[in-house]
Amino acid sequence: MDESVLLRSEAELAINEARRLKSERTRTLGSPIQLAGKALDIKIEGNSAWIAENTHVAKKIDLETGSTLQIYRGHTAPVTCLALFENGRNTNSRRVLITGSWDKSIKLWNTDTKGLISSTAAHDDFVKSLFVLPSAKLLVSSSSDKIVRFWDLTDVVDGRPLVSVGSVSAHSRPVECLTGIAHSETMVTLVTADTMGVIKIWRLEKEPGPQPRWRGDLQDTLNDHRTGITDIAYGCGQIWTGESNAVTYYPPDPSLTKPPPPLNHPLPVRAVLPLALTPLAEPYVATAYGDVIRLYDVSTMSEPEILGEVDAHWHDTRIEPWIISTSLDGTIRKWRFSELAVSTPENPAGRLEPVVIAPIPEPKGNAKGSELTEEEERELAELMGED
Repeated sequence: MDESVLLRSEAELAINEARRLKSERTRTLGSPIQLAGKALDIKIEGNSAWIAENTHVAKKIDLETGSTLQIYRGHTAPVTCLALFENGRNTNSRRVLITGSWDKSIKLWNTDTKGLISSTAAHDDFVKSLFVLPSAKLLVSSSSDKIVRFWDLTDVVDGRPLVSVGSVSAHSRPVECLTGIAHSETMVTLVTADTMGVIKIWRLEKEPGPQPRWRGDLQDTLNDHRTGITDIAYGCGQIWTGESNAVTYYPPDPSLTKPPPPLNHPLPVRAVLPLALTPLAEPYVATAYGDVIRLYDVSTMSEPEILGEVDAHWHDTRIEPWIISTSLDGTIRKWRFSELAVSTPENPAGRLEPVVIAPIPEPKGNAKGSELTEEEERELAELMGED
C-alpha cells in the first residue's frame, strides 16, 4: 500500500471533519443562503446576486428570500466567471448575461427569457475572467492560455458568435484578473494580472475603419508581488491587489508617492473590496482571507487599523458590496457594515437565521451537484490561485 496516499487521505478526512464542525458553528452567521453548488464568481446588482457555479450553471438569486429566480444551463463544465451588459438605453434595450467556463467558451444569454443568444469558442484553455466596458461596447476575457482577448458587443443580440477585435499576449502565466476603465468610446485603460504576480497596465485604442479593432499598448509592468494575484480593484488611479498573505495598494502616481506597506494577512487573500471605489466612498477596505472577512480603516494608509473581522465561512471566501460574501462552502452571506466593524471571532456579527434556496433538479450531463471529483478539486485549487 502507498503510505503517502493513506496519509493524504487521513489528512483530507481531518480537513473535511474540521470543515463540518465549523459549518455547524457558523451556520446562522450572515443570514446564509445555501447554494446547490460552489460559487466561483458573483456579481451584485440591486437586490440580486448573479453567480457562476461549479455545477455548470449560472443563477440569479434573490438576496432577500434566497430563492433562485433564474437558472442558465448550457455549459459543459464549471462556469468560472460572468458579467452583465445592457445593450442600449432605449425602450428596445436588452440586458445580456455573459458567462465563461472551463469548457473554453463564452456564452451570451437573454435575461428576460433565459434563452441562449450565442456561444463562442473563445480560448484554448479555461476562461478565467470576464470584464465589460459598457460605454466602449467592449468585452475583455482572460484565460489559462495566457492570452487576453477583446470582443465587440455592438450587435450582441443578433445571435451570431462574438467577433474578436484584438488581443494581447504579454503574460507568461494564466491571466487571473481583469479590471479597467473606459475614458471614451475609443480609449480604455486595462489592468491585467496573472498567477505569477505580474500586473500589466495597458492603453487600448479603437482603430477606425470598416472593421474596427482595438490595439493594446503596454504602459507599465508591476513586478512587486511574490505570488499570484487573486483579486484586483482599480479606480481613481488607484490599484488594490490581493495575493498570498497580503493586500497591496498602489497610489495614483507611484513615481511621486512611495507605496505604503502591504496589509499583511495570516493566510492567502482571496478578495479585496476598497469601499472608497464604491458608491459608499468611505476610507475602508474589506478583505477576505481563508474563511475570514476583515475590515480595515485606511484613512491613514501608513497606519491602517483593523476595525473588525468575522470567521464566517468554512471554505475560501470572496466578497462584493453590500457587503456580500460567497465561498466554496456553498453559501452566500450578507453583512451590515456597522456589524462587521465591531465583529470579532469571539463575538461574530450577523447571528441571523439562514435563508435556504429551494432544491433544484440535479444538473444533467457530467455535473455532480455540489460534489467535485478529485481531478476537479485540483483544477479548482489552481483556478482559485492555490498554486
